[in-house]
Amino acid sequence: MILGALACAALGGCDRQASPPVQPSSEAAAPGGDANAAAGKVDLSHKGAAMPTFSFAGPDGAKVSSKDLAGKPVLINLWATWCGPCVIEMPTLDKLAAGGLRVLTVSEDSAGQADKVKGFKAEHGLAHVQMLLDPDNDLSFHYNTGVLPTTVVYNAQGKEVGRVVGAFDWTGPEAAALIKAAS
Repeated sequence: MILGALACAALGGCDRQASPPVQPSSEAAAPGGDANAAAGKVDLSHKGAAMPTFSFAGPDGAKVSSKDLAGKPVLINLWATWCGPCVIEMPTLDKLAAGGLRVLTVSEDSAGQADKVKGFKAEHGLAHVQMLLDPDNDLSFHYNTGVLPTTVVYNAQGKEVGRVVGAFDWTGPEAAALIKAAS
């Protein structure tokens, strides 16, 4: 019961009715010009923190662990199918993954998670991101932001380069600088 309440509190930053704050800059707007979708800002305050230890399965059952990620930069995105800002930023993450960066999207959805994620990936034509399931919201508790989406970029040594809490245009110049810093 307490764990369920904590999960609700941790995921409470993104709900279907709430809109993220509007960015004043048109440069920060997500693809299609939706400034409401680009509420995230690059946060370097956790720079150098080690990647957490984890092991998750994808909707197809294939497992990925943090040990599998050693030696290459990786972006880890916490999201949910019901989170509007998450849905809006997902195509920019897919483009980033198409460019060669390993992009893991970790679903924080609850009941029926595998079917929801499979359907979402197919419906949105996401061919490059790797989708994983976090049924216990372990990463959400680890990052402790209380907001979806939350995205963290790690370098090849598994050290955090920076993070973004809130939706972000992962095809923009700020994203390119963050990814370059991870290389």
